[in-house]
Amino acid sequence: MLYKTYSAAVYGIDASIIEVEVDVGSKQLEKENFTTVGLPDAAVRESRDRIRAAVKNCGYDIPTTHVTINLAPADIKKEGSGFDLPMALGILGAYGALQKKELPDHVLVGELSLDGGIRGVRGTLPIAVATRARKIPNLIVPEVNAREAAVVSGLNVFPVKSLVDVIQLVNNGNGVAPLRVDPASLLAETQQFGVDFREVRGQHSAKRALEVSCAGGHNILMIGPPGSGKTMLAKRIPTILPPLTFEEALETTKIHSVAGVLDHHAGLVGIRPFRAPHHTISDAGLIGGGIVPRPGEVSLAHHGVLFLDELPEFPRNVLEVMRQPLEDGTVCIARASMSLTFPARFMLAAAMNPCPCGYFNDKSRDCQCTQPMIQRYVAKISGPLLDRIDIHIDVPAVNYKELRGGAGPEGSDQIRARVLRAREVQLDRFAAAKERIYANAQMGTRQIRTYCELTSDCERMLERAMTQQGLSARAHDRILKVARTVADLEGAPTIETQHIAEAIQYRTLDRSFWA
Repeated sequence: MLYKTYSAAVYGIDASIIEVEVDVGSKQLEKENFTTVGLPDAAVRESRDRIRAAVKNCGYDIPTTHVTINLAPADIKKEGSGFDLPMALGILGAYGALQKKELPDHVLVGELSLDGGIRGVRGTLPIAVATRARKIPNLIVPEVNAREAAVVSGLNVFPVKSLVDVIQLVNNGNGVAPLRVDPASLLAETQQFGVDFREVRGQHSAKRALEVSCAGGHNILMIGPPGSGKTMLAKRIPTILPPLTFEEALETTKIHSVAGVLDHHAGLVGIRPFRAPHHTISDAGLIGGGIVPRPGEVSLAHHGVLFLDELPEFPRNVLEVMRQPLEDGTVCIARASMSLTFPARFMLAAAMNPCPCGYFNDKSRDCQCTQPMIQRYVAKISGPLLDRIDIHIDVPAVNYKELRGGAGPEGSDQIRARVLRAREVQLDRFAAAKERIYANAQMGTRQIRTYCELTSDCERMLERAMTQQGLSARAHDRILKVARTVADLEGAPTIETQHIAEAIQYRTLDRSFWA
């Protein structure tokens, strides 16, 4: 007898609906013959042992006949344990344990445990999106994955704990009700921060640079001795960034769901991601990879912040692979069997010491490094990568008076309000011109010439800086974009000399800093 169910397979951050066809023979065999076809991976092939034990422990017997399972379309690689549930239900249906002859209006995903329980799987959110796109009304998922799937409106999401729950749901609909969540309230619940800029003493210039960086979406590099607060500042960047829109939260959640790092209790990524990989990470770990490519740290930081602490300690080849995502906002990973593109539009925040010992140019400690040692240390970061970082800022050690000062520093809420006003100015400007960009950092050459016109005084100031500091053409564009952001923070319609001056000072930590 033939029985059909539906499941889904995840590729990149999207999913495809898979038809699960189960055919069982009528002739009893001495030993069960179980065959799975349709390009299954090892996890899918091993499901026969989990299914046999789960079905038996739920009180059902599988006759020892020939069982053939086809996962269609057959030319697409199937991986993961999420096919356990639809395959088990198809087998039960083929043997007559279900009242319905087929399940065309249900998509099922879930991994079976030996006692018949259902464990969570990756990629439930993209599976829910694909289910709605195919106009299939019902999705049966593990209880742990239900909140993220229920974010997709227009879909009945049924959370289940065991195979018995699924059988009862299919046969009579009793015992399991569809889960309903309000995406807006879910997003609001998750927008909570545990840190605040109010906790950072001193570092007024660094805070100003971070405000400019967040207002325009600019990449930033902080350079200073150990203990000066670089990491502390970086961890508070998400608190002053604009809140995620629902569309941004949905796209970010898809990536985290596919990667298996989503907090299932939250169900939705409500705050901008902050990813801080260790400097021992590989290039595949940073940009993604694998036989079946998975998203890397740059994609997990999509719509958020990627923080690279101790930047020169990262292998050079790892840093160089960031050039494409920094420019394009995407990562394309090509393999012999497939090519996948992951979104990777993030704000890069990096921190480093000025030398191996960390105390070059520090007023309180003597540097023990020789000039060749410093040059070798800094040369680990290539010029093209430095050019892609808009803002370089010195973060000196905080003195005692600032550390113990009585006046409370400005909090994240006040800084965020200014950042939001600047972002609204940019959104209005680009929307009026029908530009498909959302922040000054995303401007290309054409937009820079349009929105960054300079007066004669600004031209002379910029020319002098380019000549004296030997800045590149890319640095020239970065200065103009940062100056435009500084002007937006002040509500100025045009770029003035003070805006250019501030933008130029954020490039003075180029190579000349270590000369």
